[in-house]
Amino acid sequence: MTDKPFRIGFLCGSLRTGSVNQKLSKALQKKAKAMGLRTGEIDLAKYELPLYHGDFETPANVKKLIRKMKGFDGIVIVSPEYNGGLPPLLKNAIDWTSTVETGHIKSKPYGIASCTPGPMSGIMVMRQIQFILMRLGADLVPFQVGCGNAEKAFDAKGNLTTQPARNFADNMLCELKARIKSRS
Repeated sequence: MTDKPFRIGFLCGSLRTGSVNQKLSKALQKKAKAMGLRTGEIDLAKYELPLYHGDFETPANVKKLIRKMKGFDGIVIVSPEYNGGLPPLLKNAIDWTSTVETGHIKSKPYGIASCTPGPMSGIMVMRQIQFILMRLGADLVPFQVGCGNAEKAFDAKGNLTTQPARNFADNMLCELKARIKSRS
C-alpha cells in the first residue's frame, strides 16, 4: 500500500494581479511539490464574502470555504501587510469562518508567509496572523517566511532565490510536513 501525498492548501490574502504575495505563494507551492507534497489554492475571490456583520445570516459561501479548508492536511497563509496590519480580505474570511466553527483551524498545522516590496518582510502582519490563529487553537509551525525586497527575491521562473527567505521556506515546509505526518 502506498501512502498518498499530504495536501497543503495555500491561501493568499491578496487578490491583486501581479501581487508579490501571489508570487510568493506560487514559489512556495513549487517548493512543496518538490518535497513530494500535493498543493492546492484556496482562492478567496471565489467566495465573495460580504463584510462581516454579526447580525447577518451566515452566507452559504462561508460553509463552502470551511469545507475547502478542511480538505487539506495543512494550510499556508501568505499575506501582504497593509499599513502594518492584516488586509481586510483575510481578516474578513477568518472572522466569518471562525463564527461558524473552528475545526478547519484546529484540525491541522498552519504556516505563515509574507512578502513586501520593502525590507521589513511583513513582520507585523505575520505576528498578527500568528496571534489570531493561536487564539483560535491552530497548530502553528514555528518557522515563518518573511521575504523583503520582493523585486530581488525571485528569479525569472518565479522561484524564491533570496536568502534567508529561501531557508525559511524550506524550514517551514519541512516542519509542516513533519507535523502532518505525526498526526496521520
